[in-house]
Amino acid sequence: MSQMYDVAAARIARRIVKAAAKRVDVRFTFPDGGAWGPTALGTPEFQLVAPREFYRRLGRDPKMAFGEAYVAGEWAAGGETDLADLLTPFAATLETLIPAPLRKMRRVIDRKLPHHTNNTRRGARSNIEAHYDMSNDLFRLFLDDTMTYSSAWFDDSDDFDDEPLESAQLRKLDGVLDYADVSEGTRLLEIGTGWGSLAIRAAERGARVTTITLSQQQAELATELVKDRGLDSLVDVRLLDYRDVEGEYDAIVSIEMIEAVGEEFWPSYFATIDRHLAPGGRVAIQAILMGHDRMLETRNSYGWIQKYIFPGGLIPSMQAIEEVCAAHTTFRVTHRRELGVHYAETLRRWRATFNRRWDDIVPLGYDEAFRRTWEFYLAYCEAGFASRYLGVSQVRFARP
Repeated sequence: MSQMYDVAAARIARRIVKAAAKRVDVRFTFPDGGAWGPTALGTPEFQLVAPREFYRRLGRDPKMAFGEAYVAGEWAAGGETDLADLLTPFAATLETLIPAPLRKMRRVIDRKLPHHTNNTRRGARSNIEAHYDMSNDLFRLFLDDTMTYSSAWFDDSDDFDDEPLESAQLRKLDGVLDYADVSEGTRLLEIGTGWGSLAIRAAERGARVTTITLSQQQAELATELVKDRGLDSLVDVRLLDYRDVEGEYDAIVSIEMIEAVGEEFWPSYFATIDRHLAPGGRVAIQAILMGHDRMLETRNSYGWIQKYIFPGGLIPSMQAIEEVCAAHTTFRVTHRRELGVHYAETLRRWRATFNRRWDDIVPLGYDEAFRRTWEFYLAYCEAGFASRYLGVSQVRFARP
């Protein structure tokens, strides 16, 4: 019975792929020389290396199949096609790519989020460790010298290619600090240390910084980098959950950390910020965002990115953030800066460096499956921002 189901599901999957070839500007090519889809020069090529295996996988588990099949080598970006350029047309048509009758089956297909990835204190620490505690050396090999792992902000007046990633990252950090009015003497709380780039930048302004993280490896390296710059008298790096913060701060900032909080804990996250914000204080965050309807549709489903890259992750919408703040805090959104296309460029740079430095990454203990997983992850995210399916904003909050 199971084998019969697999065969039937594979046939349906093949029909879905063939239908997709009529909806998306991608050419599907096959080992026997056959092809589906547009023939115009420059059309991205989706090379089906092992069509039968791909259809079977897609029929068994549509949510995971695309990424898992890439890692398994069942498909590839063909010819001169860049992987992110291939994925971008899929991201741009994601809401219409699957026929309506099949979209209605989403509740049957979707898996619920695993209970162990809930962002309780224990779950949050485990989720953060799974990604950020892999190896500081790994991240050092593909990030820029600031060790900043979030969207940069490139000079809008120039071609992005002409600006070093490091200077674009420093502009991003300054944008968040400016939104929070951080200056000499500011008592600043940062939720989500990363490897300390924002804490260092704030301390260089003369701020007194408390920065918290759940990543042991990030805390260790951030502490080292702070000391190397002679700023340890101004920066206190703590291994601490945001729910356990104490004290009062003139400004609170957080860069791309809310994605790791989880919908259940958004009220607690923002209420904690409100509780520790001094009268007249300012809040600034940088957040990856998606449309509200998309968020509502996907918030309870378990996808490839959560299984293999960010366990416990959930991207909010701007509407959700505003509604939570209205219900659970005394502050409101006052300014917003969109950097979505800047994230696509940031990810393009990371992926290029990751691939170029692969021979240096291998001795750290990573194999070809890891390389293909991370190549797909970085290209998949780049496509999301390039197609504007995803956005990322710097957001300023203040009390009325």
